[in-house]
Amino acid sequence: MPFTTLDPKTALIVIDLQAGIVGIEGQPHPVSDVITRNVELADAFRKHGLPVVLVNVAGVPAVRTDADPDGAGRELPAHAQTVVPELGEPDKLITKRTPGAFTHTDLEAYLRDQGVTQVVVTGVATGNGVGVTVQQAFELGFHVSTPVDAMTDSSLPSHEFALTHHFPKRAETGTTAELLSLLGATRA
Repeated sequence: MPFTTLDPKTALIVIDLQAGIVGIEGQPHPVSDVITRNVELADAFRKHGLPVVLVNVAGVPAVRTDADPDGAGRELPAHAQTVVPELGEPDKLITKRTPGAFTHTDLEAYLRDQGVTQVVVTGVATGNGVGVTVQQAFELGFHVSTPVDAMTDSSLPSHEFALTHHFPKRAETGTTAELLSLLGATRA
């Protein structure tokens, strides 16, 4: 389904476009294209006085999983946490230690203080940080929009599953161009 509207106070949330992650081979979109689209979105949001939130991940929790059976967790080195400079200065920088941007951060409080009722979620990885943040935003009662060409994953099946099964129940989906067109049409 295409985007239907953008609330008067909509925020852009860009997930994990940072030095330690942008080196992945993005599926189906190259990370360089995802960065370019996110720069376009961030510039447009700033032009219209809308909040731009950049999110980076500092590590993963020390819990047992199939991927980490010892539950050791890990911390990313400081240089790997640096958000790509092309995105410019955020209105808010969120550093997370879980896949979702709302867990143990002040993101919800910041958005509520700004009067935000809708979020546009983009970045890496579609089936992990982006998908979990979409879920959390939906559960918190935000309207959610996902320009699907402004995100990618290292796993094509994970990306496609999120787009076909997860997002349609929690968000409106479309393209960056469609969102930019709607943003321009709904702002003076």
